[in-house]
Amino acid sequence: MDITIHTTALPHTDPEASLAFYRDALGFEVRQDVGQGTMRWITVGPPDQPGTSILLAPPAADPGITADERRTIVEMMAKGTYGWILLATRDLDTTFEKVQAGDAEVVQEPTQQPYGVRDCAFRDPAGNLIRIQELS
Repeated sequence: MDITIHTTALPHTDPEASLAFYRDALGFEVRQDVGQGTMRWITVGPPDQPGTSILLAPPAADPGITADERRTIVEMMAKGTYGWILLATRDLDTTFEKVQAGDAEVVQEPTQQPYGVRDCAFRDPAGNLIRIQELS
């Protein structure tokens, strides 16, 4: 089989803040920005990986989600336990400094983990956990 990762989704609650984080702090390019107000779907991705994207989507937009489920999602997002993604870089220290300079919420500074990787972690404006691991 020939399967690739094309797009993954993360929720957002503030499209402008999310756009600033992914575009300005992480250096991703904006590929699409549709909708208006809080009902915006923004697709971003690394400039050198045009076939892989992150869709930043409003969590309340799905008509199949009940009001109780929406409340649970919002609560989980507020705690930072709903969405997360693992990114990678060859220069973790420089990447950490650049993202931190963008006023991102630091969860963990660069650390050698006991399971063999060195990584750091941030929260995006919606509370999603963004872990960045160092490639060797």
